[in-house]
Amino acid sequence: MLFDLHEAAANRVSTTQRRNTTTGASAASAMASSLTASRANGLGGLDTAFTSTEDLNCKENLEQDLGDDNSNDLLLSCPHFRNEIGGEYERNVSFSRASAGSPGGSECRLAEPALSTYRTNASISVLEVPKEQQRTQSRPRQYSIEHVDLGARYYQDYFVGKEHASYFGVDEKLGPVAVSIKREKLEDHKDHGPQYQYRIIFRTHELITLRGSILEDATPTAMKHGTGRGLPLKDALEYVIPELNIHCLRLALNTPKVTEQLLKLDEQGLSRKHKVGILYCRAGQSSEEEMYNNEEAGPAFEEFLSLLGEKVCLRGFTKYAAQLDVKTDSTGTHSLYTTYQDYEIMFHVSTLLPYTPNNRQQLLRKRHIGNDIVTIIFQEPGALPFTPKNIRSHFQHVFIIVRAHNPCTDNVCYRQLLSGQTLPCPHCVPEHVPSHCSSHWRNDLLMWLLPH
Repeated sequence: MLFDLHEAAANRVSTTQRRNTTTGASAASAMASSLTASRANGLGGLDTAFTSTEDLNCKENLEQDLGDDNSNDLLLSCPHFRNEIGGEYERNVSFSRASAGSPGGSECRLAEPALSTYRTNASISVLEVPKEQQRTQSRPRQYSIEHVDLGARYYQDYFVGKEHASYFGVDEKLGPVAVSIKREKLEDHKDHGPQYQYRIIFRTHELITLRGSILEDATPTAMKHGTGRGLPLKDALEYVIPELNIHCLRLALNTPKVTEQLLKLDEQGLSRKHKVGILYCRAGQSSEEEMYNNEEAGPAFEEFLSLLGEKVCLRGFTKYAAQLDVKTDSTGTHSLYTTYQDYEIMFHVSTLLPYTPNNRQQLLRKRHIGNDIVTIIFQEPGALPFTPKNIRSHFQHVFIIVRAHNPCTDNVCYRQLLSGQTLPCPHCVPEHVPSHCSSHWRNDLLMWLLPH
């Protein structure tokens, strides 16, 4: 297995010690302010024992992460963020070195360094799908890491409506845990007779949910269970998850309410509706205030928006509106909407949201874009390099920078870069090569917008 429960317990302790940590782009700006204040205090010859309480709190809340020092003419390095500016290695997940090659033959891929024997819990999902639900997904073959946890429906597909048991408890090391387990009969085998297996879902607060199955005959026992009742369910759990303190578990009531709550817990990350902010950066601009105060879109920005989605009238709009007003036009008359595979995406476009004269903060715009996890920064030719530390937001974690080249001509093309506080998305960025407009380029960009 690729799951390390000891690591999960250690992460839980670490997280407990890091409460009230500043997140999002504000982490970068807070770190920058802290470093500036520290340098000022150092130049002034002040004793560190007399620095302000606010400064001390800032140092306690922010780990000393200075960024990755990746910068270019579009994007600057900053604390707490990782930049993909082109030519990076693409992350790959495989069970052996032999299968670790790059499928698809994408021209922007580089050979991945030798794989470490260390395995993390990242990018793992259940690939088993009931036969009646199997279907081929039209996903680009060059994307080797699944971006949706399809295993989130494991409880729905194999447990709901069938006899099973669920247990809840608080483990001393792992914290709150919820376990579901069932014993099921497999198709009879002519050589081995009746076969049984256990399906198990193990949920913790810090760990990606562990789901899977094990043959009953694989459990260490002195006798064949055959058609009897098999192992006690807790004994099966103790064998599969020895790190768990079985004695902390209590059997849950077999009620619709318990089933409903477990379904919500497992499928909370399966949203098919996403909102994305778009900020417009003119030539010579780079700050948040400048971008929010661009009242109208220029031709290059309009051209980009037309490639990205459909301009829709908000009044009476019946699809996903991402908290925009569809009755009274209080959030603007129009917005940008599109679909990709099974997803709906509504864009919060700065120039389509209400503009307030003589208000530099433009709160009617920022209240939407400032709460979006993913934000596109569209740069006209001549725009200054972007840095997340110019943004004041606890929620904006990922920025996709798109620079237009030769806009409004037959040779229009775009460069796109990524800056994220979370793990970089698993797509390679072409090194310093603008991409010409095409459905493939658009699909690449939309793929970046979805959660990974």
